[in-house]
Amino acid sequence: MLRLYVFLNLMLAVGCSNKETVTTVATTSAVEQPVVWHSLESTDGSTPIARHEAAFVAVGDKFYLLGGRGIKPVSIYDTKTNSWTQGAESPIEIHHFQPVVYQEEIYLLGAMTGPWPGEIPVPNLYIYNPASDEWRLGPEIPAERRRGGAGAVLHEGKIYLVCGIKDGHRGDHKTWLDSYDLEADRWTILADAPRARDHFQAVVIDDRLYAAAGRRTGSVPDDPFGGTEALVDVYDLATNSWTSLADTLPTPRAGNAAIGLEQRLLILGGESPAHEHAHHEVEALDVSSGHWQQLPPLSRGRHGTGVVHYQNQLLMASGCGNRGGNPELADLIQCAVVASAAQE
Repeated sequence: MLRLYVFLNLMLAVGCSNKETVTTVATTSAVEQPVVWHSLESTDGSTPIARHEAAFVAVGDKFYLLGGRGIKPVSIYDTKTNSWTQGAESPIEIHHFQPVVYQEEIYLLGAMTGPWPGEIPVPNLYIYNPASDEWRLGPEIPAERRRGGAGAVLHEGKIYLVCGIKDGHRGDHKTWLDSYDLEADRWTILADAPRARDHFQAVVIDDRLYAAAGRRTGSVPDDPFGGTEALVDVYDLATNSWTSLADTLPTPRAGNAAIGLEQRLLILGGESPAHEHAHHEVEALDVSSGHWQQLPPLSRGRHGTGVVHYQNQLLMASGCGNRGGNPELADLIQCAVVASAAQE
């Protein structure tokens, strides 16, 4: 059975302050899982620029909050000084994307630009270099495969771009899967996913790509947040084939963040027709068993941002506190992760 070191987890949660680093507990065949979420205040009172439909990603010892509605500077969090600074503005408005980090640079693709509801797909990759604080125009995406709100992951030198939506928030959802070989500068069309989805983030665990959460935006009349997807689709990178899991996402939602921790896929936050405020649920899929588990919720619900795993911590910045576009948040929350016992 699955044994959890509950007492140890609670002790770690109580002992964790905003500026402390929690040491991961060493256990045999351990699985990391979150304990408790709380706000992380900077030492100088600095904050990120509020935004949503943006990206939050780590490069080295710094975190980068970039993109989102409107043209905004990059917000940069330095883990050594516990403070925020601002970087260069993006060259265009770019939103609804999942970032990929390759060779210490941040790649943005599968994105949208322009105002709601008729946003258009961004035709190129955009690349941000943290070392020089500079943006540059990247390769062109084949015209017939452009879409926004797609999932993007990096695996063995290739970016995999999955699903998405062609016509802003009005429709034309895609089941597409493409790979982009960064060294060869070559796009390849792969097997279509079993179902379309947008407003989600993909994750790779053990040579398998997981497409979970999201929605088919515009598919439900008079409900821009409807059409959420509970089924989880899994792509085997070795065989170019898809399967779907029997256990569905307990809380269907879109605009969520996603991350892999050991053998678990975590779905964090999001928005849905269920209620006006953004979701605070954190749910984990054990990819070995195919079963879901509820984990400690976010201290404040949010959608339209990402999650970073750094030195035993999960961190989320900004996003939107309600479904839709308001209020945009200007904060950073964190959660210690500790090891729980694996199955015996």
